[in-house]
Amino acid sequence: MRVLIVTAVPAERDAVVRAFAATAPEVAELPVPGGVIHRLSPVSPAGRPLTVDVLAAGVGPAAAAAGTAAALTAAAVARTPYDLAVSAGIGGGFTAMPPATTPPTTAAPTSPAPTTTRPGSAAPRLGSVVVADAIVAADLGAETPDGFAAVTDLGFGTVEHLPPAPLVAAVAEATDAVRGTVLTVSTVTGSAERAAELLRRHPHAVAEAMEGFGVAEAAAAQAVPALEVRTVSNAVGPRDRAAWRIGEAMEALTSAFATIAPLLGTWTFDPEGTRQ
Repeated sequence: MRVLIVTAVPAERDAVVRAFAATAPEVAELPVPGGVIHRLSPVSPAGRPLTVDVLAAGVGPAAAAAGTAAALTAAAVARTPYDLAVSAGIGGGFTAMPPATTPPTTAAPTSPAPTTTRPGSAAPRLGSVVVADAIVAADLGAETPDGFAAVTDLGFGTVEHLPPAPLVAAVAEATDAVRGTVLTVSTVTGSAERAAELLRRHPHAVAEAMEGFGVAEAAAAQAVPALEVRTVSNAVGPRDRAAWRIGEAMEALTSAFATIAPLLGTWTFDPEGTRQ
């Protein structure tokens, strides 16, 4: 089993690498076009060979896609292709927040403004783990007189990748994670109004980040399954740096991957992504 884990920045990469310290104390650094892979060879509980490569590819979907594609291609050329690509890091969670503000009016009361809490399930908390059951490009499209139109509405491309459902379920159960849509954005949300609009368009969203769709798109081009795992450092909405919990989220990222590591050595996939 060969796994590529892609983060945005070195701090996230190092948090993931620390998760394997007990079973893979030695880390090899291998150059790939545009970056350096940190290679670990943890002991698999199933006794199967397991290689985990961790790459900090840069911030945003374009950097993530380019870095992932470079690593996947290098592995394929060497005839050691990856079995799974994982987008990992910290991100914003659609936690319980006040509704978007609206100007006062003397008109008759209407339905309350939507909150930035995912309907139908518990919202992720700061420091909690989120596993994507869908990886969605939330701002890939066009503004129209009728509002936002996804690129698929314009007749092009795709805006969604679905990770293997059995693996999502296993990872979520092991890490006590919230499952749902993780949005990929090129511009991080900074207002309650935009957070509410994203939830209106994507009612099952639990988090937003900037790299998942890039990793998944590059992986799909080479028929490699993709997964996205995030830990929540802040609430999606108004930027309140005093409320951010980046250190806590980094620690949670290490803990999550320490829990996920044994699963990686026990999974293989058919083309539909079911467990073998």
